[in-house]
Amino acid sequence: MNSFIGEGGMQYVYQAADLVLDRLVALKTPKEGSAEKRFHRSAIVAARVNHPNVAKTLDYIYTEERPYLVEELVHGQDLKDALLTDANYLDPFLVAKIAHHFAKGLAASHHANVIHRDLKPTNVMITGGFNILELKITDFGIAKMAEEEIADAASKDITNSTSATVVGALPYMAPEAIETPRDISLKADIWSMGAMLYELLTGQKPFGAGLKAVRLISEGKFFPFPDFVTTNPQFRHLAKELISLIKQCLSVDPVDRPSADQVVATCETLCYPVSEREFGNIKDIRFDKWGFITQPNKQDTFYHVNSVYGKKPIIGSRVMYSKYPGSGADRALPVVKLK
Repeated sequence: MNSFIGEGGMQYVYQAADLVLDRLVALKTPKEGSAEKRFHRSAIVAARVNHPNVAKTLDYIYTEERPYLVEELVHGQDLKDALLTDANYLDPFLVAKIAHHFAKGLAASHHANVIHRDLKPTNVMITGGFNILELKITDFGIAKMAEEEIADAASKDITNSTSATVVGALPYMAPEAIETPRDISLKADIWSMGAMLYELLTGQKPFGAGLKAVRLISEGKFFPFPDFVTTNPQFRHLAKELISLIKQCLSVDPVDRPSADQVVATCETLCYPVSEREFGNIKDIRFDKWGFITQPNKQDTFYHVNSVYGKKPIIGSRVMYSKYPGSGADRALPVVKLK
């Protein structure tokens, strides 16, 4: 039994049952019939990549005069829906964890000489929500289609009528991907990763969104990092390491960007906890310094304002946090105010 899951700028996505191997899979098919040849080439390219942080291309079939790419079905949400719907930004601990897995998946594709070309939050799948049990880069299977769409847009003036695919990718596109989309290297994906990490850490896109971003991207003039990213001593050291990595990824000259392997190596030196994330509400705040987080049917958790990343919560605020054993009550670190 097939069921419609959703659609992207260039494809429809269905959930289907593989009756031979008794598993659920994702079926992807192009929206435009003229794209079938590129869709087939994309499937061949994507099949080269095999890594736990990449959604695996399983097969390519042609039935009832329509082509279908068969891909591993990821039971989760994309990065935007899973994380950025409830949170304005993520603490450095979570961003470091995401960066590490993201870079490993990207390195696997680059070892196979496969460029994604269309990296953006909707093309990164997460399971487990803020606990990030799995992270998988998806849609390598439409790399050639994305290349054609972006190249076509680059040959014209970018306007409000430009395709949804290009508009969605624009905030994360490297300068060379805008200027010479048919002549890019693996380093274009590194830029996109840096732009996404910037957004996760700060809550804003590094160059803004829409047409005004094109000039800033070409000049590599990303917005300054907000003060809250580094003002709290609890997060400052890791935040500065992430900022340094992001700045390298957003170098205008591709030669100055690190390779995916180098990003993985950098992430391996980062010190970040992977404790389970919980959700609660601020019960009270005492002396504007400390208070307690409450959850139904659980003991209250103590927190200090120095454990808060970003905007301070108020009484009743919904927060995400990790907790550790403490005398009298468990202690929360980090604490992030949710929307």
